[in-house]
Amino acid sequence: MKILLAIAGMPGSGKSIVTEVARELGICVVSMGDAVRREVLRRGLTITLETMLKVATDLRRERGPHAVAELVVNDIERCPTNVVALDGVRSLEEVEYLRSRGYRVIIIAVHASPTTRFHRLKLRKRVGDPTTWNEFVERDLRELSWGLGNVIALADYMLVNECDLNEFKNLVRKTLREVLREHGVHTG
Repeated sequence: MKILLAIAGMPGSGKSIVTEVARELGICVVSMGDAVRREVLRRGLTITLETMLKVATDLRRERGPHAVAELVVNDIERCPTNVVALDGVRSLEEVEYLRSRGYRVIIIAVHASPTTRFHRLKLRKRVGDPTTWNEFVERDLRELSWGLGNVIALADYMLVNECDLNEFKNLVRKTLREVLREHGVHTG
């Protein structure tokens, strides 16, 4: 049975840092956001904040709240390792869907304040990231409407990312090793 480390957090909280450290530890990483980006392109659309949010909303309306989790199952199965870091879980329905597929799901939430997250998003300038405070708040509210707050509230582990990058990476490394050790997986 594969162990899924379901990484959940608001945009800009530091999920990508968690996945970066996971890769360093030899853990395969699957991104739910990448699955939505693929779907945007499959539908012949351009990747923008609006199309990403629209397609994610449409998917959930068309196929249910677990729709994006369905899109990543093949990616998870292609991972050569028994532990997979799943970046971007946004609802308990996604978690339950993955559990119903036989995965052991461990939720790791990443938290940072709205001000910190907005600053980070403006600096990273990823396609689809909000550029104004109003866009940022609107995106946060949409993410929360999908149930992300419930996932964070029920996380098995919580990482607070209000420190410098090296300190946070050390915290992530220590936490991931602890999680894996508790579940009988040994890393280097």
